[in-house]
Amino acid sequence: MSIDTLLKRYEAAGQAHLFKFWAKLTPEQQKDLQTQLEVLDIERVNRIYAKAVGSEEGALSPTTASSLIEPLPKDSTDTVRDPAKVKEWRHLGLQAIARGEVGVLLMAGGQGTRLGSSAPKGCYDIGLPSHKSLFQYQAERIARLQTVAEEEASKPAGSVIIPWYVMTSGPTRRDTEDFFKKNNYFGLDPKNVIFFEQGTLPCLTNDGKVILETPSRVAVAPDGNGGLYAATRTPLTQGKPDTVLSDLAKRKILYVHAYCVDNCLVRVADPVFLGYSIQKQADCATKVVPKNYPTESVGIVVRRGSKFSVVEYSEISKEQAELRDKETGELVYRAANIVNHFFTTAYLNRVESFEDELAFHIARKKIPYVDLETGETIKPAKPNGMKLEMFVFDVFPFSEHFHVLEVERREEFSPLKNAPGTGSDDPETSRRDLLSQHKRFLEHAGAQVKDGVEIEISPLVSYAGEGLEGVKGKTFQKSGLVESVEELDALA
Repeated sequence: MSIDTLLKRYEAAGQAHLFKFWAKLTPEQQKDLQTQLEVLDIERVNRIYAKAVGSEEGALSPTTASSLIEPLPKDSTDTVRDPAKVKEWRHLGLQAIARGEVGVLLMAGGQGTRLGSSAPKGCYDIGLPSHKSLFQYQAERIARLQTVAEEEASKPAGSVIIPWYVMTSGPTRRDTEDFFKKNNYFGLDPKNVIFFEQGTLPCLTNDGKVILETPSRVAVAPDGNGGLYAATRTPLTQGKPDTVLSDLAKRKILYVHAYCVDNCLVRVADPVFLGYSIQKQADCATKVVPKNYPTESVGIVVRRGSKFSVVEYSEISKEQAELRDKETGELVYRAANIVNHFFTTAYLNRVESFEDELAFHIARKKIPYVDLETGETIKPAKPNGMKLEMFVFDVFPFSEHFHVLEVERREEFSPLKNAPGTGSDDPETSRRDLLSQHKRFLEHAGAQVKDGVEIEISPLVSYAGEGLEGVKGKTFQKSGLVESVEELDALA
């Protein structure tokens, strides 16, 4: 595209200020800026801004909003409390995995900034005896689950594959791929680990003008974990047509488990959740955990009007937050969102048809910018603009068959959000929760574990407590790392 044509396009969009320093740029800088502006769909950016601001301005007051929120219908929810149901769902899920119908989407675009690390969060070591990263734990769960599914369906070793689609971001793409290569993909076949990248959107001033970070570069930010959907339609390699959606189709994947990298307890491609969702014929489903207490600051899955939705805790009134079921005594609004979802591939393909109806959320931030008069870079002391992002749960209201499975928090949810020593959702709590689970695995299998003894069981040994029958009657008195069932004997 010629520079004159590009300039006219941006003038028509009201964004011609991006060319303010054009004449002063070097030919190389001009080329970089032109490339960035050609790729940017500026008309879409203007539409997104208008819809986001309109949605924000038209937002209901908390009082009015809370009156539209209803508890989840009984027929759309279930729990893992019934062992017979869990066994049935697990079998259904393992059969689907064995047939090659299941894929996994990992949202791993974040950096470990809050943890004091510039590396991708999935590279983080929470301090386990093995010093395995979050990525390694999840990879090994996939490897083990493939074996479990083979055994369940009497299939030969190595015949079951669960493809892993790892969504990175611009800042984490290279480091993530390098980490996997350096670690030999943690034993998985590289052909079945597919990296792709979430999109970005330009940062905007409060009146919708695109912010220049430098005279030759637009300020951009990732478009949120809801960018997952557009990213699945974006070519995996520039200039080639293959996308995540086309790869899913080529592999004949029918069901997808999507989750966030920072949960050390996540059951990747959980056969119980898959089987539940398949049995219910859900096109979209989500796992939740019960809220710990009425005022816990978590998003809650509810009905709003006739649709399912995730609402912030601030959108629920105090009376609603404290409301309890008369029969069970449980909180009525207790379904805490843990970013753990099921989709049919048909539903993922349908998202494009209603994506324009989704309003992006506005996050007001301090965004460095270049002064258009002086050309100096300014680092603001208070928020001066906005980043626009979509959330992965924004598609819930469009589901035609939505279901919710409540699971135990201590077994499935321990997020890594905060710096070491914070005391909640930090590396120490993640480590504690994972090792506590491994102790329960052994005790459930009939062993005793002495107080103070910490045993880490590799995911390659047991995905969710299975395969440990040989420990029945044993007492474990030594701490240690177990990379094979036989190594347990040395700790008894």
